[in-house]
Amino acid sequence: MANTTFNGPVRSENGFQDISISATTGAVTVDATFGATTSVTNLTTTNLTTTNLVFTDQNHPTTAAINATATATAAEVATGYITSTSAAATTITLPTGTLLGAALGATKGTVMDLYIDNTAGASTVTIAVAVNGVLSTGAVDAAAAAGTFGDLTIASGATGLARFTIMFSSATAYVFTRTA
Repeated sequence: MANTTFNGPVRSENGFQDISISATTGAVTVDATFGATTSVTNLTTTNLTTTNLVFTDQNHPTTAAINATATATAAEVATGYITSTSAAATTITLPTGTLLGAALGATKGTVMDLYIDNTAGASTVTIAVAVNGVLSTGAVDAAAAAGTFGDLTIASGATGLARFTIMFSSATAYVFTRTA
């Protein structure tokens, strides 16, 4: 199919490009490409409301490796994907709500998923929260079974993958819950 320019909404089975045309030169600029692998190249906040905006990105072009007990930096958590290959038990403490909120530009209602991958590790990884990080009710339940919403440990090996959701109640405080 040939390239076609529309003025109005478009539906496509094979993706599409959002373009702008210079009023003076007529030059066409591709602002965004949407399809199986969507990439936004130019996004402005004009007419964009960010109240309760949820970002879910399952594609993690960068990851962080934490292979010993440590406090994760806000930048490491912001990648959304942390790996551990440690042979020893490892505790990863999340950054404070203030540091993580600043790194993400968080506001009340910001939500992000954090994946912990311990499939190449040989021991358990445990997640801990820092100041202004609040464990959800399920996480404080001492009777939480392995792999459930309250479990903050990730086994090693083939089952060593967990997803946590971080929900901000303000720009500097978050609730942390295991969701898978």
